[in-house]
Amino acid sequence: MKNASVYKAIFSNIAGCIFFITIFVPATARAQTRGTVEVIKDARIDTLAARRSTLKVSGGVAAAATYSTSGYGYRVQVYNGTSRKEAYDVQERFVSQHPGMRTYITYSEPNFKVRAGDFRSRMEAERLMQELRGKFTSLFIIEGKINPPKINTGND
Repeated sequence: MKNASVYKAIFSNIAGCIFFITIFVPATARAQTRGTVEVIKDARIDTLAARRSTLKVSGGVAAAATYSTSGYGYRVQVYNGTSRKEAYDVQERFVSQHPGMRTYITYSEPNFKVRAGDFRSRMEAERLMQELRGKFTSLFIIEGKINPPKINTGND
């Protein structure tokens, strides 16, 4: 019987600890208090942000040297085939006829595609397509992400 009283004493001590832990510890432990948030940042960030907005508004030298943000538009596909050499030949022939226009070659197994232009409207792409009829065999207007032309500042 002596062992039973020892076990009862140990059990009551453990029960008391568990009771203390479950009742009093959560009452004293708190999550983050509501209030203020302190932001620590380099002062140069504000300077860069202010400088960027003035370059966009005024069209400064740095803004003129870069392209505006890309968007969606149209390109004319002038070639679609499996021959890499022929794709590069078509690109070279197109560039010789339209030297100022950008061309893009993409490969999507098993086809090479040559696309030309960065048009914001479908009408511009259709104009080029009409101009190219008879010179290239498979012409399609493709909608997708484009690289807009450089910004003209008139400082040339």
